[in-house]
Amino acid sequence: MRVTRRAVLKVPAVAAMAAAVVLGPGLSAVAEPAPRGIAPEADVAHHGRVSLQEERMGVQLRTGNRGPSPLADATVRLRFSVPLAARQRLPEGCLRSSSRTVLCGTGPLRVAGEARRTALGLRFTGRPAEVVVRVDTVWNGGASDRNRRNDTHEVLVLSTNDAYAF
Repeated sequence: MRVTRRAVLKVPAVAAMAAAVVLGPGLSAVAEPAPRGIAPEADVAHHGRVSLQEERMGVQLRTGNRGPSPLADATVRLRFSVPLAARQRLPEGCLRSSSRTVLCGTGPLRVAGEARRTALGLRFTGRPAEVVVRVDTVWNGGASDRNRRNDTHEVLVLSTNDAYAF
């Protein structure tokens, strides 16, 4: 039996090429590269307010990073218990991934820097009396996050136009 060996790119080389393609020239995902085989650590935190009046929901979201590593980007997912209206006007960096889900990129998150703000005005099909909103981090650049409690929230919002904080 004959064994054939092939040259294989090592994972760090592939990761560096992917970062160069995604981030572009002159941008870096972290201030200093993490040691080989060790993912950077970052504590992404989401906080904000939501309100519902008839078929309209307002979402004010702040996403921060408590470190210790900076992040080039993160993606927050907002899931709703009620389907969104077919046509939505979403801010730059946000998109619909299903009839009940919106994804938003945060952009770079410095350690202990100012939180990234995202404001959404959404419409639902019909006039729900209440909506459950689930907020969580879908992607954080491959960093480990030891405190997932501050980036995962579930809020029951009643159609009273009151602001519910998370």
